[in-house]
Amino acid sequence: MKPIFVLLSSVLLTFSAASAKDKMPSTKPAAAQAGAPAQATPSPLLAVVQQEMAREMGILGKTDPPAYFMSYTITDSNRAEVMGSNGALLSSQENHSRWLEAQVRVGSYDLDNTHHVGNGQGDGPGSYGEPIPIEDDAGVLRRAIWRETDSQYRAAADSLIKIKTGKDVQVQTAEEHAPDFSREAPHVFYGPHASFTLDRRPWEEKARLYTKYFHQSPAILNSIATFTAQAQNEYQVSSEGSRLQFGQVRYRLELFIQGKAPDGMDINRYYNFDWTDPALAPDDKTVLAQCAVLQKELEGLIKAPLVEPFAGPAMLTGRAAAVFFHEVFGHRDEGFRQKDINEGQTFARKVGEQILPSFLSIVDDPTDAKLGSNVLLGYYPFDDEGTVAQRVTLVDKGVLRNFEMSRQPLIGFLNSNGHGRRQVGLPPVSRQGNLIVESTHQVTNDELRKMLIDEVRRQGKPFGLLIDDIAGGFTFTGRGQPQAFQVQPLVVYKVYTDNRPDELVRGVDIVGTPLVSLTKIIATGDKTEVFNGYCGAESGSVPVAAAAPAMLISEMEVQKKQTSTDRPPILPPPAHDPEAQGGQR
Repeated sequence: MKPIFVLLSSVLLTFSAASAKDKMPSTKPAAAQAGAPAQATPSPLLAVVQQEMAREMGILGKTDPPAYFMSYTITDSNRAEVMGSNGALLSSQENHSRWLEAQVRVGSYDLDNTHHVGNGQGDGPGSYGEPIPIEDDAGVLRRAIWRETDSQYRAAADSLIKIKTGKDVQVQTAEEHAPDFSREAPHVFYGPHASFTLDRRPWEEKARLYTKYFHQSPAILNSIATFTAQAQNEYQVSSEGSRLQFGQVRYRLELFIQGKAPDGMDINRYYNFDWTDPALAPDDKTVLAQCAVLQKELEGLIKAPLVEPFAGPAMLTGRAAAVFFHEVFGHRDEGFRQKDINEGQTFARKVGEQILPSFLSIVDDPTDAKLGSNVLLGYYPFDDEGTVAQRVTLVDKGVLRNFEMSRQPLIGFLNSNGHGRRQVGLPPVSRQGNLIVESTHQVTNDELRKMLIDEVRRQGKPFGLLIDDIAGGFTFTGRGQPQAFQVQPLVVYKVYTDNRPDELVRGVDIVGTPLVSLTKIIATGDKTEVFNGYCGAESGSVPVAAAAPAMLISEMEVQKKQTSTDRPPILPPPAHDPEAQGGQR
């Protein structure tokens, strides 16, 4: 399954399995703290941007309508990628790029060109930026800034005129009376330049080795291993006085295999490793051990029976529970969804109300770089609007307390808490970072399984479900669409009450609606597990993490998974063809 690709108000998440088997303190780098002492030398890019911004703000701040806010972001990215398939190298490449984005707001903090009017909205930015040279040429950079600023201002001024006209004939909801942009204190921070040095040849050999391993199984139709290293540095300057430079390096190894069941259903298994220190890359023994697990699970799933639609007790391992909360709760708690009348606004007026069992709390903490030994992909020191990343308690003992906020205010929540995020080239909105579920009603995972069996007996159901691994999921949040979610498990077992072994099954998708599903949680396990992935929504694909203990849910509904009707290959793979080996078929 591929990441991103989001249309309208649906959001899509693709996750990878990395589990934190023990509760351990989180690691918070100093750069995440405002005014941290570890300052580096500022890049000359900042001075060039600031100089050009001062020139342009001096002019556009006096035009009609006046520009009241301007900001510029340069994203400098170095990326290396090695991809292998079925024992051979597919590609090996490295590239360096820079992208410039300008934001011009006209009007005022209370009413500007981004304002939503009824079922419509402001036109937003005139463009999403442009690539710029990787050389530090001040003249070329200032010219690019000038072009982008002109484009942005023209679009913003046109949009504000339409908004002022539309307000006279469109009804404004209570939420839409909040200001359009929050007032925030400026920040000045110069972090060290993030970079990596890499010889791709060893990873080319590893890509061949890992995918060749899967040749031994005739059930595996295709295998892909992808290694990526990325150093991304961000430079931000705003008319409010912010000057920021910060960056980080991420490494990832992804394993993906495909098979097909006799009835035509596609069977996929996926796993990935994430790390930030090159010394902590997984060794061949660790990766090949995971290859063996993926192969065994795929071979089992191909032979496994299908599950009919079912509603009953289910236990989710920590990885599955983490995705469940990301989809069911996390997206609906993003601040901008409470303000937009086109959204379902599930939680807009539920602050102070009980939405979860009292033993559960939820925080979003992008200042966490690790949980135990596991990297958290949702870490960042500053968000994409220049606000310091903050730990936010969203739910306290079951009661909704807060939202993930960007600089788009809500009534009662007038400031950002550092969750304005975007994919390069898209305007930021409020998004999740590291969503962490905490529980005070914990039992061991073995005891939680016993509770599952007891609940199956109590309800008189033929079995319960144990959901062990998940590919990802998506949710619909737009008004006019069903306020529903769908989570896509990969490894599911039927659990019986008569001591029969668990039965591996396939063809299951978890479905439901948020306000009901969140109340069905009975208890949790005592080991937190982490899922890392990339989440696609209105502002593109952003790295996120979710962490949760295993959970017992009294009632969960599953439906049949979409399937292909193509038969498996008619011919056996060449390496597993008896006739090709001199025998008889």
